[in-house]
Amino acid sequence: MKPFFQLPSVGALLRLAVLTGLTLAVWVWPVWALTPKEQFTQADRAYAALQKNPRQQKYRDRWLACIEQFQNVHQLDPSGPWAAAGLYRSGLTYLELHKHSFLEADRQKGAAIFQEIIQRYPQSRYTPLSRSQLAALGKPQQPPQPTTATRHLKSAHTAYEALLASSTRQNHRDRWEACIDRFQAAYRADVSGPHAAEALYMIGKLYQGLAGRSHRQADRDMAADYFKRVAGDFPGTAYAEKALAELPGQPPAAAEAGTAGADPLAGIIARYQADEAAPEASDPPAQRGGLVTVQGLRFWSNPSYTRIVVDANQETGFTHHLLKKDPAIQKPQRLYIDMNNSRLGENIQKVIPINDELLSDARAGQFSGDSVRIVVDIKSFKSYKIFSLKNPFRIVLDVWGQDLGRTIAPESVDAQRSPTGKLPAGAIARQLALGVRRIVIDPGHGGRDFGAPGYHKGVHEKHVVLQIAKRLARKVETELKIEALLTRTEDRFLTLEERTAIANTKNADLFVSIHTNASRDRRAYGIETYFLNLATDDDAIMVAARENATSARNISDLESILNDLMQNSKINESSRLATKVQSAMVQHLGSNFGYIQNKGVKQAPFYVLLGAQMPSILVEAAFISNPRECQRLTDEKYQEAVADGIVKGIRKYIQSTSPTAFFDPSAAADEAG
Repeated sequence: MKPFFQLPSVGALLRLAVLTGLTLAVWVWPVWALTPKEQFTQADRAYAALQKNPRQQKYRDRWLACIEQFQNVHQLDPSGPWAAAGLYRSGLTYLELHKHSFLEADRQKGAAIFQEIIQRYPQSRYTPLSRSQLAALGKPQQPPQPTTATRHLKSAHTAYEALLASSTRQNHRDRWEACIDRFQAAYRADVSGPHAAEALYMIGKLYQGLAGRSHRQADRDMAADYFKRVAGDFPGTAYAEKALAELPGQPPAAAEAGTAGADPLAGIIARYQADEAAPEASDPPAQRGGLVTVQGLRFWSNPSYTRIVVDANQETGFTHHLLKKDPAIQKPQRLYIDMNNSRLGENIQKVIPINDELLSDARAGQFSGDSVRIVVDIKSFKSYKIFSLKNPFRIVLDVWGQDLGRTIAPESVDAQRSPTGKLPAGAIARQLALGVRRIVIDPGHGGRDFGAPGYHKGVHEKHVVLQIAKRLARKVETELKIEALLTRTEDRFLTLEERTAIANTKNADLFVSIHTNASRDRRAYGIETYFLNLATDDDAIMVAARENATSARNISDLESILNDLMQNSKINESSRLATKVQSAMVQHLGSNFGYIQNKGVKQAPFYVLLGAQMPSILVEAAFISNPRECQRLTDEKYQEAVADGIVKGIRKYIQSTSPTAFFDPSAAADEAG
């Protein structure tokens, strides 16, 4: 008996693609419709195409897509002759990805795959090849020469010499600041390395030189702050001695006067580590010109994480330092932030009680006539990060506890049983869903922030994304049986840093921010998904600048601190989640609506994703500036379809890591008999 339908061969599919003008990037036959050999051939072609396209190699999702195709070979027939081949090629592709990403996790995943081949397929011809790969990986890797810090420092010194050689350049403040940025990049590349003290010292010298031109007290203060920082953080080094000699009131030979038993650093370090704000005789004059006003403190907290935000009305420089506990004077461990050229605003709350597992309180004081000190009393902590955001200017402090995991144990299966002894619907899925038990969904913008205006009158991004987010939350709970929380359920304003803080303090397992795209070119259309990383193209920079409500130049400034901020972030898993969601949205919307353009998975520095402690993505659901897509965004069927696509992507993400995540044994038993 002939089958109801017959699948075309891969060769026929390729011929069809040529005749119709389609490409394999757009037309991919379902995995289940291919034999392992055909799947391997398709994966090999995708890999070859990627090798020929250096531009595509910049995108992590392209590599992960190839890896997934090779792993699909194994999944189609784990005991077949092509299984080991597919695994081996996926391991090699992880090693190729490591050469571009420099992430140790990619290298380790490749090694784990080779180990799996040795254990599961001892007779395969890929087993000795896997052993060879593991032997090569076991060799100590030589550090890249020169190091990133060395390259930055060399570049900074070249810029510094060019600045000193041109009196014309010295008349422009931005030339000094550009040179300062280069030395800051050298310091951030290795904050405890051999060049760190030199980089900080040179920043102090540049501010000192700039002050000679600008005659600004703020520049002189910045120079002194950096010299103090070198002396305090790198005592005993040649640059600490140089820094002491540059400080006001220090004699030139002060750094060499230690033979009498007095520590030449002791005085300055003692002043540098003084943590308490000076007593306030009176509030600073309200009309003092040019001073930045500190407008208040905000915080969000749970037992393992706290975020504190210091709000100011203008941008200003700041320094920070961590002080050790001093039982002799009954002082806890403290962290302070000094804000230059600043004054406390009137009627602000100067002491903020926190009293969580990590921090006691945060307090603000007028440290001097033109500086404000923020002091945080610490109970215990594992790590912290401090960074600033713009428009408006604010300083963000993130503190993490010793245990970043869940503080609430998952419910047992028995606890979920009804009085009749039956498990409620979805209980199995909740237990096996890879630990993904809570997803925070963030509708962008809101309140006074309307987001991008629509092509059609009266349509605004803030309303559309809230409607999509509510539909998504409902589907996550009913279809995935996973708890969904919204950062906002009504038309109200939230700062970008508050949204991330909500996800962290609620112990979210995934964070999905919903937005719509916009462009001056009304013809632009399509769907794209982002994860946090350095921007790779101008379009990504512009999207991030718009969603961050800042400028493209500020995005470049933000990128300079991302390497430090993202050390603990979930870049790998965020990339994987973005890839699954983007693919599922395009496939689902494409089958229900025409003219769906896949703009791919991209990366950019979004404020709303900074500091997130879980896999996090930002979805641009369509172009609200495009006539057709603006109309669709107001259509409930399209909103439902977007939500469906995201849910399908989340499901695939969970299953890709844990294939049994949504497996229901009772259902399988019913089907079996």
